[in-house]
Amino acid sequence: MKFYFSFGQDHVHGFDGKVFNKDCIVEITAVDSDMAREIMFDNFGRRWSNEYDELPDMTFFPRGIIKL
Repeated sequence: MKFYFSFGQDHVHGFDGKVFNKDCIVEITAVDSDMAREIMFDNFGRRWSNEYDELPDMTFFPRGIIKL
């Protein structure tokens, strides 16, 4: 299953040569929501904002999707 995550206004991360911030969505493929959240916590700690079961309105995320 695919899960999507966003970041807050002041959440900026540099990871694996990429910048993750409020202008992008992270896509994680995992067996369930708990595993996807664990991956987010492992990579970004508590500095992310929302989890989505479906792709959110991409108008608000001009940098698009970054697969993790």
